[in-house]
Amino acid sequence: MKKNLSALFLALALILSLAACGGSGGPVQDSAPGGAPGADAPAPSAPVDPEDSVSGEDLPQADVDLAAFYSTLREEYTWPELMSLTDDASTAELLDAYYPGLSELSFKQCGVYIAAISAAVGEIALVEAESAEDARKAEEIFQARIDYQVGDESNPGGAWYPETIEGWKDHSVVASSGNYVMLAVGEASGEAEERFLQLFS
Repeated sequence: MKKNLSALFLALALILSLAACGGSGGPVQDSAPGGAPGADAPAPSAPVDPEDSVSGEDLPQADVDLAAFYSTLREEYTWPELMSLTDDASTAELLDAYYPGLSELSFKQCGVYIAAISAAVGEIALVEAESAEDARKAEEIFQARIDYQVGDESNPGGAWYPETIEGWKDHSVVASSGNYVMLAVGEASGEAEERFLQLFS
């Protein structure tokens, strides 16, 4: 009888531990406000027709794994060597320097990757915002990043080198769909935009 009771408790503990593990996220880095690693993101909802939504509420989004999409972009197109600014807290200061205000927003997913060599033209930033308002702000921050790198008549471009500034000017794109926003900089930025928008079609 004691053996049966012990086996029952052991089976119950196993079931509870499996149930607890079942909700863990995949390889995408979830971010709490501030871009720091946070708890697993809640399960995404299925897409709905905008006409069916309740006024004032954010629409449910497609279930897109941004880390997997980033890997696809790196594998299928040519980019310079990129380093992550969102993998750990040690790069938080750099993230704030390159993308002022981004760490103050709330994201379900956030990945920012910059060229390891400043003279190289290449950058990818991908976010899934918690709200439409944060997605709009992220889009503005991404565009501000391009504007800063390119510069204008009164301010030299932050990309410094003439060829690099031209690369940012000619090969930068910001794309969005719902609460998902992407910045792609590089020769393959056009293809990256096309692939990004296909994720939601």
